[in-house]
Amino acid sequence: MGERIDGERISSDELEKELTLSYLREKYEAGTLSPQEVMATIVERSIADADMNIWITQPTMDAIQPYLDRLSSLSLADAPLWGIPFAIKDNIDLAGVPTTAGCVEYTFTPDEHAGVVERLIAAGAIPVGKTNLDQFATGLVGARSPYGDAHNALRPELISGGSSSGSAVSVARGQVVFSLGTDTAGSGRVPAALNRLVGYKPSLGAWPTKGVVPACASLDCVTVFAHSLTDALVVDSVARGIHAEDPWSRNVVRKPAGLPKRVCLPAGELDFYGPYAAEYRIAWLRAVEQVREVSRREGILIEEVDVELFAQAAAILYEGPWVAERWADIGPFIEANPGVAYPVTEKILRSGAAGEYDAASVFVAMHKLQQYKLEARKLLQNAVLVMPTCGGTWTREQVLADPISTNRDMGRYTNHCNLLDLCAVAVPAGDAAPETPFGITLFAVAEEEGLICGAAELFAAGAESKSSRADSAAAAQTTLVAVCGLHMRGYPLEKQMQGCGARFIREDESAAKYSLVKLPTSPAKPGMIKQQQGGAAIQLEIWEMPLEAFGGFVAAIPAPLGIGKVELRDGTEVPGFVCEAYAAEDAEDVTALRSWRNVVPL
Repeated sequence: MGERIDGERISSDELEKELTLSYLREKYEAGTLSPQEVMATIVERSIADADMNIWITQPTMDAIQPYLDRLSSLSLADAPLWGIPFAIKDNIDLAGVPTTAGCVEYTFTPDEHAGVVERLIAAGAIPVGKTNLDQFATGLVGARSPYGDAHNALRPELISGGSSSGSAVSVARGQVVFSLGTDTAGSGRVPAALNRLVGYKPSLGAWPTKGVVPACASLDCVTVFAHSLTDALVVDSVARGIHAEDPWSRNVVRKPAGLPKRVCLPAGELDFYGPYAAEYRIAWLRAVEQVREVSRREGILIEEVDVELFAQAAAILYEGPWVAERWADIGPFIEANPGVAYPVTEKILRSGAAGEYDAASVFVAMHKLQQYKLEARKLLQNAVLVMPTCGGTWTREQVLADPISTNRDMGRYTNHCNLLDLCAVAVPAGDAAPETPFGITLFAVAEEEGLICGAAELFAAGAESKSSRADSAAAAQTTLVAVCGLHMRGYPLEKQMQGCGARFIREDESAAKYSLVKLPTSPAKPGMIKQQQGGAAIQLEIWEMPLEAFGGFVAAIPAPLGIGKVELRDGTEVPGFVCEAYAAEDAEDVTALRSWRNVVPL
């Protein structure tokens, strides 16, 4: 049990079962809940779920306490993940805690955090434990671990999905707000679909993989599971960026959420499998109809495409020489310790040592893949591809009885992604059967993560058009507000937005008609000035605020700032922060940076 300041106690039932960033930050800011209480409740929940095999290193207050103590040196307003509990897949390093990769004999204790973990902790996040996984991240079923197969969060007799099994289930069971997984062939997406979560897989290299036990180092991504895309993108904003000591990291900027010109859907019939194949087929057809309806209303072109390209690319991963990359990393350990790995895992790893995978075969596959990448890039120009995340699911017993073919099926619509250098987000799309979630995944080329975010938000909104969203906002007596600086998420004045009852809607950007200046105030503030000629698109956040609070909010804004009409990139106008032109004379022009987040990073 946790302790309130006034001496009252909080039980596990009092804390929301579905933990989110907005919920905890609201409670923390109001002083009605403390991180200490939250962590104590999480420990309780992990104990209650012990038979679900979620954790390898179980949450304990002794291990969590140093991170709680550190919060006193951080400002809630300045730390976007202040007091937010998260889980770490046990192939990602947490300093001082064993990394097992799901194999007892492989275990080592790192001296430093993985690159992405270090960034999250610096932003105030609290690591609570290390989660179960398919051994050496080899599998998509969650049933390949000597620590037991992680149970599905909703129906324990079904698989949880892998390899990031425990990470997904920890979020779905209310033990963390978000969790880290890894994704080489779909491990950051399949468990999301099977546990009714969002799984965000950034572009290759966008998040550092330093401190991650490699599966296929050239394809590995660190990923995030959360209950909403909003929460996942807050984590992304902290985790993203080049790491000086990571040879695989690269500068991939996530553009503001926007809508694609085209939505690509698979032409013809898709294959479904497992005991719920018929239900999954119906769920997919239902999801397709919703995608079509929403796209029509938004004026987005629907295009049916041949997805054989993606199947051919996927085959390279496990039916070609890329499996040798796994052997290159893990093979020396397996050779030195025969028989210690999970039997099916060792069989798969050893296949990478087959004589057919010689140097020439690697180059043949590389050249073939390069052609596939070119074709995929042409196909997905200004577009997103929508596919089922999974074509079915299995019971845990079925997977244990037939571990190879069941696992192969789970990767049917996922394996192509990293090979083709795509980004992806898996989102829930209703249930195929009672308590049996169904999900879709949106894919785009690496530099267009904004498109999958915008499309995911749109489809999740349930067929609301721009006009209907505006009508509903008016009916609810609210107004949209565009903010470009200290009122954005994670900055000091975000609490003013929340205090006015405002809620974050989406990321966006202005029309390419504005300059951005850094005003000589303390703290520094941005000023957006519309230009008669020239200018740039400035990245914004769109919030929705009750009209009853809007007047007082506007009245409190000091000159030279004010609220005017801000033109967005799609030509619509919304109320938002603008600046008097005279202020530019004494201000620093930072237009080239295009975002206040680039001027004053969090």
